[in-house]
Amino acid sequence: MSANLIALLWDSTLQTLYMVAMSSLFGTLIGGPLGVFLATSRRGELFSAPALNAALGLVANAARSTPFIILVVAIIPFTRWIAGTSIGTTAAIVPLTIAAAPFIARLVEASIREVDGGLIEAARAMGATPGQIVRKVLVPEAMPGIVLGLTLAVVSLIGYSAMVGAVGGKGLGDLGIRYGYQRFMPEVMAAVVIILIVLVQIVQSLGEWIAARFDKRAPRNRGR
Repeated sequence: MSANLIALLWDSTLQTLYMVAMSSLFGTLIGGPLGVFLATSRRGELFSAPALNAALGLVANAARSTPFIILVVAIIPFTRWIAGTSIGTTAAIVPLTIAAAPFIARLVEASIREVDGGLIEAARAMGATPGQIVRKVLVPEAMPGIVLGLTLAVVSLIGYSAMVGAVGGKGLGDLGIRYGYQRFMPEVMAAVVIILIVLVQIVQSLGEWIAARFDKRAPRNRGR
């Protein structure tokens, strides 16, 4: 493989990392609070708002059920309005974020709902406000599951970032299509696949390590 192709692989890897990092950040900033609200706003819960809960849940489900490649094309006007263009790595962050946010919201919701309800009742009995219960009980207790959920979301975004290369999103997906497929260079396609696999393995391992650090049961489990 020539030095030029190696340089292209390096640049494309950096572009992919940029897209995934930024969309993960924005997706978490949007999806995290949304997930907390969805987990605590059913009838009789901390922030009881069943109608709003149902409406937001419907929006999240609709966004999650839309195939990503269709989502990218469907929101091109919105992407152009936000990023000033519909092509390139910065533009790709918009659909990646929209795809990530509802996915992260549902993962956060599921993690929080797994927290023992007895802890909530105990906090209520001690006079904790709903906000304090969320900050000091629900989120800390659910943190291992939240971290694993975010890890899954980042892994999915790595795959999505490769798909967005088909519509001008740059990154490894774009390189694989332009050189590996259109120019019949299987070595480039193989290199792209290997890099994507390595990225996924690094993210997965790092996420599991961080989740273990938050898991209060881990020391007891290791001691058995």
